[in-house]
Amino acid sequence: MTNIFDHPIDRRGTDSEKWDRYDPDVLPLWVADMDFPSAEPIVQALGERIEHRVFGYTNEIRGLREAILAWLEERHRWKVKAEDIVFLPGVVVGFNLTARAFGTASIVRSVSIPTATEARGVLIQPPVYPPFLSVGKNAGIPLFENPLIRVKDRTTESEGDPQPAEHIKYEIDLDHFRTCLNQRPSLFLLCNPHNPVGRVYTRAELEVIADVCLKTKTLICSDEIHADLVFSGHTHIPIASIDPDIANRTITLMAPSKTFNIPSLEFAFAVIPNPQLRKQFQEARRGLVGEVNLFGMVAAKAAYKNGAPWLDEVLQYLEGNRDYLKRYVQERLPGIGMNNPEGTYLAWLNCEGLIEKSPEAFQSGTAAFFLEHARVGLNEGTTFGTGGEGCVRLNFACPRSTLQEALIRMEDAVKRITLRASTAC
Repeated sequence: MTNIFDHPIDRRGTDSEKWDRYDPDVLPLWVADMDFPSAEPIVQALGERIEHRVFGYTNEIRGLREAILAWLEERHRWKVKAEDIVFLPGVVVGFNLTARAFGTASIVRSVSIPTATEARGVLIQPPVYPPFLSVGKNAGIPLFENPLIRVKDRTTESEGDPQPAEHIKYEIDLDHFRTCLNQRPSLFLLCNPHNPVGRVYTRAELEVIADVCLKTKTLICSDEIHADLVFSGHTHIPIASIDPDIANRTITLMAPSKTFNIPSLEFAFAVIPNPQLRKQFQEARRGLVGEVNLFGMVAAKAAYKNGAPWLDEVLQYLEGNRDYLKRYVQERLPGIGMNNPEGTYLAWLNCEGLIEKSPEAFQSGTAAFFLEHARVGLNEGTTFGTGGEGCVRLNFACPRSTLQEALIRMEDAVKRITLRASTAC
């Protein structure tokens, strides 16, 4: 099956957001979708439903909810009840809806229906997925930041390593986290696995932040859209699965979209064990957030019931791409550091060392430099908020040949910068 992922599929001219954004000579490694064909059970299920040829108003399809419950228990050791699940057209919709429903409400203090509102706010941890940055503005509430901190990752350190920036990892600044929650935001918006730095938080880390949220009566909304994309040696733990008290104050958001490369089918779900929170969440969506579409449900059911073998193959391929990328950066891209993604198919490249050699080349932005000089499309680090300066995000969910070509182009651009800097000296 791995050979399937090695064969490039021409996506230009298919209204692909990823491939049609740039000129034809640009290799796009930016927006978070995969350049791989979907799992055959998904394609077959969609084809069979299309053959019916009637696409009228549709109820929740039979067996979908049960497929999700089985997946959560098998893949994440998390037992939830059928009534805890709320279908949504997207995870971004889910956390914006949560902010509107609870970001100003005293419900998060007592877990009861609020009698008044006040602008308490939402806490995020940048650098983070760009839609997080606008949640406060969208809901009309304050936005608080607990920036992740970069620390030396000694688990990957080797003697005589010429590039110490290679061994940086990101952690939560727990002292600052406590300080932020003392400002009494109503909502903490967690991203786990974290986009863009690729952290898969440990149970110990999750227990600490959950305990602080419980003590300050802060509601947790956990974006776990990359939960299934975790590499060997790491395990995703839904924060709500740690303890019933935590589950009672958590809204968890998940979807098959990243896992099975079906984001355009717009199906996601929230897990809300607390019936009062679930009721208010549902009330907040009335007239604003519609139901999920037929094909999203069909694809999700097929994915969760029969997509596991395909996912296991994808994870193996992605891990190979990650390791190849990591070695290439360390050995052939001087001035660029890369932490080791524990999950997601997204790499966070720190280009500060390269920028120091030729600041004028990066005046338009780090991603702009690689677009102009390497013809590779990446995400600009500053769009991820605090801590994104001098960084780019690279999507390695593509055939190895595409990744190789992009890295060769980037290496040539880096060599020109390095040569120019040494000549100037």
